[in-house]
Amino acid sequence: MIHIRNLTKRYGDVLAVDDLTFDVAPGKVTGFLGPNGSGKSTTMRMAVGLDRPSAGTATIAGRTYAELREPLRHVGVLLDAGAVHKRRRGRDHLLYLARSNRIPAARVDEVLERVGMTDAACRRAGTYSLGMRQRLGVAAALLGDPEVLILDEPVNGLDPEGIRWIRDLLRSLAAEGRAIFLASHLMSEMALTADHLVVIAAGRMLADCALADFVGEGESLEDVYLRLTAGREQFVGGGRA
Repeated sequence: MIHIRNLTKRYGDVLAVDDLTFDVAPGKVTGFLGPNGSGKSTTMRMAVGLDRPSAGTATIAGRTYAELREPLRHVGVLLDAGAVHKRRRGRDHLLYLARSNRIPAARVDEVLERVGMTDAACRRAGTYSLGMRQRLGVAAALLGDPEVLILDEPVNGLDPEGIRWIRDLLRSLAAEGRAIFLASHLMSEMALTADHLVVIAAGRMLADCALADFVGEGESLEDVYLRLTAGREQFVGGGRA
């Protein structure tokens, strides 16, 4: 489980994340929604120790990311699909990560097969399409068979078949009892994938509730989200007012 408590981040005079508190529970896909610049990526970066909070805490299974030994065994992360050396072969990239966390080399081939990258594994990352880099990033996140996954816009660059694949993958991983923290701007996919929603704007919490409580009968997720983030609707106690 991910615990976010009073998490705050300032960059000089800019308040990027403002006193956020929420949980990402096991067995669910928690969707993370908000406009561009709302603080979603900053929140995820603080959760995995890439940015230091100005106040508050972000812990995974009760510990900060820096306190985790062999962190890939506890949390899988995909924040930037381009974060791989362009001249490194896909399999070699995963093998390096595996060795750094004492993960057996055989696991590399398992995750490559699971994400459909076996045939492209020996190609250099610089030759991959964006969709292929996304699949390689998902493979890296799955490498340590973690109980927690943090994924920022994992469907970018994927074709319709790939989008359906990652939806089914995340639903199956949540059914295994894993905690999935997913940021995406694709409302139609979030409506099909998420069990729970956390919605922020300007770094502040707007909603933290089950998907079923967020979207009423006959409404679309996109319509409710747009009204809420535009300030035309408020959430009170898990319901709209």
